Amino acid sequence: MSYSGHILPPCRWQYCAIQPALPLWKQIIEEDHRRFIIPSNMASRKSSSKRQANKDKYSVLLPTYNERENLPLIVWLLVKYFGESGYDYEIIVIDDGSPDGTLQVAQQLQGIYGAHRVLLRPREKKLGLGTAYIHGIKHATGNFIIIMDADLSHHPKFIPEFIQKQKEGGFDVVSGTRYSGNGGVYGWDLRRKLISRGANFLTQVLLRPGASDLTGSFRLYKKEVLEQLVDRCVSKGYVFQMEMIVRARQLGYSIGEVPISFVDRVYGESKLGGNEIVSFLKGLLTLFATT
Repeated sequence: MSYSGHILPPCRWQYCAIQPALPLWKQIIEEDHRRFIIPSNMASRKSSSKRQANKDKYSVLLPTYNERENLPLIVWLLVKYFGESGYDYEIIVIDDGSPDGTLQVAQQLQGIYGAHRVLLRPREKKLGLGTAYIHGIKHATGNFIIIMDADLSHHPKFIPEFIQKQKEGGFDVVSGTRYSGNGGVYGWDLRRKLISRGANFLTQVLLRPGASDLTGSFRLYKKEVLEQLVDRCVSKGYVFQMEMIVRARQLGYSIGEVPISFVDRVYGESKLGGNEIVSFLKGLLTLFATT
């Protein structure tokens, strides 16, 4: 298929390493929105009746920092899979003053999908992952909250599985796991895999969290549960995700798991560095001493 002289492969909305120019992605999304996302009258009636039967609403929190290339793809995929499943939803973009123009891209996406689907709640500067979630929860209107990375590491195709798992077991938290069932990690070099496996092993030994993937960040929460957990968490950065599961276990909340495929980011740079590793180790020891 050709768009303005560009040939895009069938995988253009999957994890492919071809990034169209920004005006081009806007054109493609608008065309796909007209063709596939806006339902016919019959499909609209079916979707409407399903939503009436299911009163639940899912608020997806997307903290972003320099995700200009990834944001159009992750939002398109979210709209696609929520549209196909018929669940009510909203996408809340929390940008922390990205210098690469992420917020401007988000504004264009809001213009395409509507302010009722894409909500922009930016902050002036980078203030940390935990505070980004707190900020997003304040603006969420759903009774369930989904947290995930905006860099395409977490594929929205797993979200219907999260929802189904929650409904079947009545779980308070559903967490994506890379280390159980057919879950896995793709695109990492040996160093990253060793760091991740080592971190997960240490957390299992020291904290006994009752979950197979403590360092993951693709989860579904009941909103009131997430609010309780956030109030009790004191960690920052990557340790925040780990503490959430530990606190959930302490408070007696039920945790379900769904195997996921974690794919390393296609565009942009990883935010994991030496400082993050040191902070993780400090946070792990603090949790071990206080839980």
